[in-house]
Amino acid sequence: MAQQQQISLPAKLINGGIAGMVGVTCVFPIDLAKTRLQNQRSGQQLYKSMMDCLIKTVKSEGYFGMYRGAAVNLTLVTPEKAIKLAANDFFRHQLSKDGGRLTVLKEILAGCCAGMCQVIITTPMEMLKIQLQDAGRLGNNKEVTAQQRVMPSVVTALKMGGTSAVLSRSYNTSPGQQVTRVSATQITRELLRTKGVTGLYRGLGATLMRDIPFSVVYFPLFAHLNQLGQHSSDNPSVPFYWSFISGCLAGSIAAVTVSPCDVVKTRLQSLKKGANEETYNGVVDCVRKIMRKEGPGAFLKGAGCRALVIAPLFGIAQVVYFVGVGEVLLGYTPYSICSA
Repeated sequence: MAQQQQISLPAKLINGGIAGMVGVTCVFPIDLAKTRLQNQRSGQQLYKSMMDCLIKTVKSEGYFGMYRGAAVNLTLVTPEKAIKLAANDFFRHQLSKDGGRLTVLKEILAGCCAGMCQVIITTPMEMLKIQLQDAGRLGNNKEVTAQQRVMPSVVTALKMGGTSAVLSRSYNTSPGQQVTRVSATQITRELLRTKGVTGLYRGLGATLMRDIPFSVVYFPLFAHLNQLGQHSSDNPSVPFYWSFISGCLAGSIAAVTVSPCDVVKTRLQSLKKGANEETYNGVVDCVRKIMRKEGPGAFLKGAGCRALVIAPLFGIAQVVYFVGVGEVLLGYTPYSICSA
């Protein structure tokens, strides 16, 4: 760890950025399923599970429908992950400057500061990503609602002895729903025009409420898990596969821990609502309405998906740190994946 802390901040920023891009590309479809599952209300459930969501997304929007919002995420995840990972390293380094061992309290403080720093990028990134990811769910929900409106007339026709051909025609003549194609640029312009810069930071409180606890749990937990893989006290290096496992395990535990906060954040940042969906006036109002209308179980919607997203994302991040891609690009260390 001491050797890694002597490496310059730019190398760490490069590592974080590369880790973010690789990780997002691998897990983005699962993240899309998480967003759509979290935005579902009781009684209006279009998707039964993560796989059901992905299958329906491919059927209605095509394969690339699973990557709605990926462009904005890939654009902003580089600075976001770079800030998060590099800030944690920076604060850990600052807190251990006196030569003393990092206590758990200092590790938590470093993680807390890293979480606070990253929301500068995270909040607008998540805001735009959620609008793009959720567009397909809203389009499909409108179609389901339209079909439900047709059903009473279908029942009436059955009672009157109508033929199946008539029923088929009345069903098919309902206006087809096309998934609205919007871009991050359009959403950004509209938000800036109507609400200014603050529009991009809607849900900032909920984002802080999620990202600070996440970093507080993840970074100390990863450090201690990773330490278990050291060869010996004389040789503190850790195999890259152990760093990957530690990153995955710590990431999934932290993700599930803060999942209720992520549900609240997703609901607050969704600008467009489906038919009969609640609007919220802040974190407290959102928590109260979800609890009253959907029960405590609603706060764990998409928790499994989130764990599946975060685990490989941070596992990959730790491997990139282990390999030292940033250091190699800046010429600090020779490239050697087998150096452990």
